[in-house]
Amino acid sequence: MDWTPKQMMAIALSRLIEDEKLYVIGTGLPLLSATLAKNTHAPNAKFIFETALFEGSPLEVPTSVSDMRINYKASVLWPQYRYFGFLSLAASRGMIASGFLGGAQIDPYGNLNSTSIGDYFHPDVRFTGSGGANGIATYCNSFIIMKHEKRRFVEKVDYITSPGWIDGPNGRSKHGLMPDCGPLAVITEMGVMRFGDDKRLYLSEFFHGVTAKQVADNTGFSLDVSRAVESAPPDLDALRILVEQVDRTRLMI
Repeated sequence: MDWTPKQMMAIALSRLIEDEKLYVIGTGLPLLSATLAKNTHAPNAKFIFETALFEGSPLEVPTSVSDMRINYKASVLWPQYRYFGFLSLAASRGMIASGFLGGAQIDPYGNLNSTSIGDYFHPDVRFTGSGGANGIATYCNSFIIMKHEKRRFVEKVDYITSPGWIDGPNGRSKHGLMPDCGPLAVITEMGVMRFGDDKRLYLSEFFHGVTAKQVADNTGFSLDVSRAVESAPPDLDALRILVEQVDRTRLMI
């Protein structure tokens, strides 16, 4: 079977989800990848959603975190304020493995901007803002999903909506944030990037049909590609489940 860059992106993201662990899932590709993981290698992974629904096990990808398909086998549906309380409590106790984030801009240390481009008070573009992203970035480890373009991968974001590692290993603690959690990986249609000991992004994997140089050329800051390897191709069973069950109507892929 052939696969598209977006399908590869979904599979790479699903590979980061481990069985038995707890994740905060949002709409879009995270929801698709979580559904795929649940139906392949991580049947006992636990997912919570910002609509305050816990441990849903959808058989196919819901359109959003409000889609009723997300209720399948769910254990709890709380008032939404309880979600925010649980998020802060569970994260502070190390119960949440990771959350999923995205944005309009990202810098080398994983700081995300989903607020505005240009001057904050007189922006060129105004976005929807944080939603629940800042809470996840503050309290949890995170996986970041981005479209790979120079204008998005910038040396300095115009506004920090969701904090990453700020400016290095001690950046979070200097600003009163939880120092032992932060972004773990960035997944794009070109590959997977991770954070080194200096908390700066480096290229870990590039997808089939892409070169490490192409990834670097599409990044607006210096990116270490010396450790990069080509990603393993998709497991064919997982790819079939993705296209024939999880998203058979091609809603997202």
